[in-house]
Amino acid sequence: MRRFAEIDSTNRCVLDEARAGAPEGLVVVADHQTAGRGRLGRTWTAPAGSSLLMSVLLRPILPLARLHLVVAAMALAAGDACEAQSGVRPALKWPNDLIIDDPPAGERKLAGVLAEAELPAVVVGLGLNLLPSPGLPAGSVSLDRAAGREVDRDALLVSVLHRLGLLLGDWDQLLSEYRRRCATVGRRVRVETTTETFYATAEGVTDEGYLTVRTGGALRTVSAADVVHLSTGAPASPGV
Repeated sequence: MRRFAEIDSTNRCVLDEARAGAPEGLVVVADHQTAGRGRLGRTWTAPAGSSLLMSVLLRPILPLARLHLVVAAMALAAGDACEAQSGVRPALKWPNDLIIDDPPAGERKLAGVLAEAELPAVVVGLGLNLLPSPGLPAGSVSLDRAAGREVDRDALLVSVLHRLGLLLGDWDQLLSEYRRRCATVGRRVRVETTTETFYATAEGVTDEGYLTVRTGGALRTVSAADVVHLSTGAPASPGV
């Protein structure tokens, strides 16, 4: 394990190590990222010392089409660790978020997962809001606030890694658990891809970890998109 007070990106660091032949299991943790990464080229921003920021190097034996399952593994591990260390059990939101219901505001983002590949290596990163801070992005919540007490970051880190180690390898069992705990399934959603936006009902998760949704009577498979949970009665399609 390597620890940094500050780094541009834990994922970038581990990807570089993967290219240099680092073995599976390398973990990089940072107190602050100056160029943290999110999905679709976004950045992950958080005040220094406020989050658990970590990346793990994996070399999973998986076909390319199923590599998204490493995201599910980290999401499940992080959710289990939060429950073990704080008593708070976040919900899993497809494709890569952990969320907490925070009345009266509603769902708020606790954490995000990002996987990047340098095949055969895959780097999976986690950014989890730990301390309450006015610098957190809008729509976010911290684990300390949700738990009503301070949560030890090192204990949370150890718990995430322990649970991740137990989950990896038995991909079918992992997928079954993810399907059971995915809060997106059964919800009305707005799906935003790079080329279109549409409304649908989320129906399930495929063996590859993709989301299936029903819209206009048709079943579609979504492999990459932003998904927004909607309240009951949301339109079936834009403008309806």
